[in-house]
Amino acid sequence: MTSSPTDLPAPARIAIMGAGAVGCYYGGMLARAGHSVVLIGRPAHVQAVQRDGLRLQTQSFDERIRLEASCDAAAVAGAQLVLMSVKSTDTEAAAEQLRPHLAPDALIVTLQNGVDNARRLRAALPGQAVAAAVVYVAVEMAGPGHVRHHGRGELLLEPAPASAAAADLLNRSGVPTQISADAEAALWTKLVINCAYNALSAIARQPYGPLVQQAGVAQVMDDVVGECLAVARAENVVLSEPKIREAVHGLARSMPAQYSSTAQDLMRGRGTEIDHLNGHIVRRGAAHGIPTPANRVLHTLVHLVQHQPSHD
Repeated sequence: MTSSPTDLPAPARIAIMGAGAVGCYYGGMLARAGHSVVLIGRPAHVQAVQRDGLRLQTQSFDERIRLEASCDAAAVAGAQLVLMSVKSTDTEAAAEQLRPHLAPDALIVTLQNGVDNARRLRAALPGQAVAAAVVYVAVEMAGPGHVRHHGRGELLLEPAPASAAAADLLNRSGVPTQISADAEAALWTKLVINCAYNALSAIARQPYGPLVQQAGVAQVMDDVVGECLAVARAENVVLSEPKIREAVHGLARSMPAQYSSTAQDLMRGRGTEIDHLNGHIVRRGAAHGIPTPANRVLHTLVHLVQHQPSHD
């Protein structure tokens, strides 16, 4: 019998598209809880998982979890829940790869950075149920097939068909998940925080704690946040400026040893999502006639670092 879009069987078949640190953490937690999980990712990572299982190293356990892994998007076939965790730059390409293999009643939950991935997925996959999730987790790939968890892990999910069932499944798997009609504001709040930290952490190659102690950094962050809030207002997104600024300043206190995802990408020689962070603010600011010089400089500098030739 085919499940309706508002139901998810237990155990469920779940696919992680773009299984990097974030996707592997949630995939590992779901597999650990007994669900049938397939990770779709890069060859070196997939081979390590196929050979040894996924090593999930958290603050409370360090285990090797057996689950499926593949480099082929066709592995999504039969999944009732698809967690999308590819880079925001790859959203449309990933949707194109998935389209022939998706079950019509599958729910796609985007775990990606940025604020427009759910909209882009709905445009690329008409009729498919899509929900944006706001991700609060500090994780890194410590090597092929090895995820290291540094803290948090909760999700905020926007309402959609099967959102309630997905939230229940995630909660039962040790992933605190809430459904919120204010998911868009939460996505924007995370975007503002990412704009304040990601580029600076990447350019300086410093974690958040030492970074904010450097001369001038707090002032640059304040400039970035002010521009982001102006753009958010123009986009009719209601944010509390005092709460945003407190969240920005509080991040370095709560995650002093964390490097931004942009810093991790640059240190691994990979492309970044900066176009969907500070770059998004620059583009939307231009559309509304709002100057965004601080975001523009950070966006440009990350591109310069990202594309500089190797001297090895």
